[in-house]
Amino acid sequence: MDYLLYSLSFLALVTGTLLYLLRARWLPLVHDLDANLRGSGSYLYSRLTPWHHRDDIAVGASFEDDIEAGLTSSTFDLAGNNVAAGDARAGLDDAAKKEILKIMKKRRMRFDEARRVYMEQRFREHGIGPDGLPRDPKFVSFS
Repeated sequence: MDYLLYSLSFLALVTGTLLYLLRARWLPLVHDLDANLRGSGSYLYSRLTPWHHRDDIAVGASFEDDIEAGLTSSTFDLAGNNVAAGDARAGLDDAAKKEILKIMKKRRMRFDEARRVYMEQRFREHGIGPDGLPRDPKFVSFS
């Protein structure tokens, strides 16, 4: 019996060591499996993930909900500028919130970086360069 216990302990130690040393090979496979599970729309998996980390993001309808979802920072202060001031508007734009939360989740960015990436994407879609000038070749600017 002791022989079996020692053998299983040794096997677990060797297997753990090999998994640790070869993690660069198998971690991408686990990440792909995770992405496949998320894409399949598994009910159980979608119930286990927090609401603001899901792909079918349910956005709140107030600035308090936006703060709770992580859509605030020191440079984009919703608590001081909107909540404390008693702003009665419905919160941030729903489509923009969904896109920014997706960027935050997929690229593992903080809110300010995700907001910057979102704005760069919007500028690119509307033909505006990174310097803020239109990409139209017929555009003439007088400084």
